Amino acid sequence: MNLTLHVWRQKNAQDKGRMETYEARDISEHMSFLEMLDVVNEQLMEKDIEPIHFDHDCREGICGMCSMVINGIAHGPERSTTVCQLHMRHFKDGDKIYIEPWRSRAFPVIRDLVVNRQAFERVIQAGGYVSVNTGGAPDANAIPIAKQEADRAMDAAACIGCGACVAACKNASAMLFVAAKMGHLASLPQGRVEAERRAERMVAQMDAEGFGNCTNYFECEAVCPKNISVDFIAQMNREFMKSSWRRKRK
Repeated sequence: MNLTLHVWRQKNAQDKGRMETYEARDISEHMSFLEMLDVVNEQLMEKDIEPIHFDHDCREGICGMCSMVINGIAHGPERSTTVCQLHMRHFKDGDKIYIEPWRSRAFPVIRDLVVNRQAFERVIQAGGYVSVNTGGAPDANAIPIAKQEADRAMDAAACIGCGACVAACKNASAMLFVAAKMGHLASLPQGRVEAERRAERMVAQMDAEGFGNCTNYFECEAVCPKNISVDFIAQMNREFMKSSWRRKRK
């Protein structure tokens, strides 16, 4: 399989950046997308050309590091799939593939396809945790949790914080990510105590980072590799409104 790649190249956050064209030759349909880029980088280094910089870690669809926009779609054309789990059999011989980094003011480009996603970490640090001292680890069945609530918490906990929701949203909104992290904790008894305060702090930090607001286009849900539902955004809004109302009453 031979492909033409149009790849975003950018030396650093200050560089203007540009698209450059490379030929990917003799690519196996059994390769993953990142393996294809590995082959291309080997070919570039043989020609003394700087290899394409991109993020990766587990290559198992777990860590969320493989963040790139492929042909205008975050993580590429396959639903519920990270870039590292996207295989070349989904492309055709002779295809032109456009590869770009996440586009968001809150995710400045470090180099080529690598972006700085520390904004997500700061949102988590603002309140995405349980601070209540519960003592030693209790037995697994010490706190009864209804299956429906446990399932909902697990659905939210599936979020890998990749940032595809931000990249897909025309407002660069991070509300699906924030809502998933809040919904995970708010669905469990241990996290309910701080649910409202958590919502207020995380939303405030999200706004401070420069992420936009949600306008219900649902693009975030469409590209999420873990199928996080926008229902969690509604839950987050309810918690935030309750917190704001209680603060005004005081």
